[in-house]
Amino acid sequence: MSFPIVRHRRLRQSTGMRNMVRETVLNVNDLIMPIFVTYGQGVKNEISSMPGIYHFSLDTLKAEVDEIVDLGIPAVLLFGIPETKDSVGTSGFVENGIVQEATRLIKKWYPHLLVVADTCLCEFTDHGHCGMVHTFEVDGQVHGDVMNDESLELLTKTAVSQAKAGADIIAPSNMMDGFVQAIRAGLDEAGFEHVPIMSYSVKYASAFYGPFREAADSAPQFGDRKTYQMDPANAREALREAETDVLEGADMLMVKPALAYMDVIRTLKDQFDLPLVAYNVSGEYSMVKAAAQQGWINEKAIVQEMLTGMKRAGADIIITYFAKDAAGWMQER
Repeated sequence: MSFPIVRHRRLRQSTGMRNMVRETVLNVNDLIMPIFVTYGQGVKNEISSMPGIYHFSLDTLKAEVDEIVDLGIPAVLLFGIPETKDSVGTSGFVENGIVQEATRLIKKWYPHLLVVADTCLCEFTDHGHCGMVHTFEVDGQVHGDVMNDESLELLTKTAVSQAKAGADIIAPSNMMDGFVQAIRAGLDEAGFEHVPIMSYSVKYASAFYGPFREAADSAPQFGDRKTYQMDPANAREALREAETDVLEGADMLMVKPALAYMDVIRTLKDQFDLPLVAYNVSGEYSMVKAAAQQGWINEKAIVQEMLTGMKRAGADIIITYFAKDAAGWMQER
């Protein structure tokens, strides 16, 4: 049958009708809000390239967490900016590290709020790479090789220290080969077999990370991350990366970034039955904010459409800097 018997507009006639037949619904429980924590006193500094996102010292953190909890957002993702950096990222895995201290405070204030700990070394190394680096000079220029296997031990130490501090979920973002297996073994040996791993399984070497590099002070001091993060042109490789993480014990899979990789999100959703996370990254956030400030777009409408699209593509969970905004709009609705 076809027109005029079939009329698709019948199911779009009113708000109630559209709500009843809506296929994809964004819920506050789908959201994770990233937070940047740092040392100092009285710090609440807006990140210039990410309007509305701040660096918080531990004494200003509670007001932010209070707001997140009041909005019903179930989880936060912690990134730390340390006082000191060295070649192996020691500040990332010491007991009194900034992420560890923030985790303890948040779990003390709100035991039910899930704390996801980003497990990487780039914020903590003086060279800005995600693992140990062997450096050398060629014609007076510094070059370096990121050493895969040697980095796994440090990443495992970082994950265990975060779990000891009370992190509910470990989210390794380093893209070293074998990182899920190493961290799973380390967590289990330390008695944290109950702590799940949210693996940055498919993390592309993307241009969308620019504002985050400012926020986390994590830009590489030489070279780039293309030898360990994925080529944006590759989709089949994403399946290999995700399958490896599944076999190594990942509990959740992630695609990062989200907007330019909707096809990859759908492919993983169709191939694997683990919860799937989409990371709506800093560049995606900043582009919308910049256009909205110019009056070129309706920010609320754009963000809701964008996040719904990520969920429609297959994401079960969305990490987004818009989490507070989106949760507030849901309360209004």
